[in-house]
Amino acid sequence: MSTSSIYRVTIMNYFQRDFHLFSFSNTTKLKSSHGFTIVELMVAIALVAIISTIALPSLNHFLVKIRVDNEITELQRLLLTARNMAINTGKNTTICPLDDSGHCTSNWQNKISVFTNDSNDIVSNNSFATPDELIKVKEGVKPGDTLQFANISVIYAPSGQLITNNGSFNYCPKNEEDESRGVSLSVSGRSYLSADTDNDGKDEDRNGDEIACM
Repeated sequence: MSTSSIYRVTIMNYFQRDFHLFSFSNTTKLKSSHGFTIVELMVAIALVAIISTIALPSLNHFLVKIRVDNEITELQRLLLTARNMAINTGKNTTICPLDDSGHCTSNWQNKISVFTNDSNDIVSNNSFATPDELIKVKEGVKPGDTLQFANISVIYAPSGQLITNNGSFNYCPKNEEDESRGVSLSVSGRSYLSADTDNDGKDEDRNGDEIACM
């Protein structure tokens, strides 16, 4: 066989081999790119549905717990702010939900305002008017949730003590009563968060009573 014939045979073999590899590679890619079958898709959807059924209630419970903790902690900070303002300014300082005319109300689930009173006259401390100074406003709780307190206001004297009666703020989330929490106020003006002292999954106040809303 001549040299030119050998070259031709070699070149033909080379191209035939590459063509075979190219065909095999494309066939493999086509076979592997078919995606999910209907059965596989239905199984996947069923698994997602089962996992969601199990996980969603736990997730909702977790989110409610976080919301309650955030609300009750923010309320305690608001009480602390009011007490410190009374001590630092020497003025009676009031915390209460105000109506449109600037008078304290019992609607604690609404916005709550902190303001210093220009006069330390207890009669005038349940309303906000010039030249009283507005210190801070806390937004209302989530609709459906409940925040209760026995009095229409909390008023701190310059000594840091309460002028109004002591008591407990109770926060109860909608349809999740077991997650209710509270803040207790002592006559000294100090505030205390509720805790699950008997390990029954429900918070109690300083007297050992479970937090509940009427």
